[in-house]
Amino acid sequence: MTADPVLAGLAAAAAAAVGGFAVPRVIAWLPEPEPQADPESAAGGDCEADAAVPPVAGQAASGDEPVAAVAPPMPPKVPYAELAARPRLGLWCAAVAAVSAAVLGTSRGWVGDLPVWVFLSVLGVALGYVDWRTRLLPSRLVQPSYGVVALLLLVAYAVEPDNGRLLGAAIGWVGLFAVFFALWFVYPRGLGYGDVRLSGLLGMALGWLGWQAVVVATYASFLLGGVIGGVLALLKVVDRRGYPFGPFMLVGVVLGVLAADGNLAFWS
Repeated sequence: MTADPVLAGLAAAAAAAVGGFAVPRVIAWLPEPEPQADPESAAGGDCEADAAVPPVAGQAASGDEPVAAVAPPMPPKVPYAELAARPRLGLWCAAVAAVSAAVLGTSRGWVGDLPVWVFLSVLGVALGYVDWRTRLLPSRLVQPSYGVVALLLLVAYAVEPDNGRLLGAAIGWVGLFAVFFALWFVYPRGLGYGDVRLSGLLGMALGWLGWQAVVVATYASFLLGGVIGGVLALLKVVDRRGYPFGPFMLVGVVLGVLAADGNLAFWS
């Protein structure tokens, strides 16, 4: 990675300004989801979490026959307004968005798709924070972002026409969405539909950079989710019955971009 302090500073400043000001306000604006038992209610969905826990063997109160004892229910969701009111949230969002944008901007350089990564840095802070605290990836944030990323990529195409990149974005969108949808369809309790929604958005941006970015980002997401998530569950930092996968997907995006640009030692 060849550092460009001017570019890194501009990207970081833009992401910090938008992230610090807008993210807490956007989170406070989000409507509360309706509690319901729904396939999307698994981790990363857009409804109240409904994490099923396998019954464990127990004894009946008045006999010796084993009965199914259900583990205590998941704690209630923290309201979005309460999340947004966390002290110094704006500063934290600004700092994390700035670091992400600086790293991605420096990796990409002065290219037409740079605004995409600055936008995803800000969006990623909002989604990562909400998902970590609620195990939800709000569709009110993810769905409109498809249009934003698509528009920014079209602008990048107008600046630097490349049919291969444009086709790669479309393939990445459909392909990564299909993979995550299949995983969710086979085992919906292991992956939330909110993660499926997010995968298409990230696949579109990563596909613009090529298959290397898509593969590395996807592999890194599951590796980090499995290893770090497992460790955090053992340490009781997260609930072993289900923890958010969205933040690991977002970290995977950063690694995918670095790999595509030849800035990861194991890939270059």
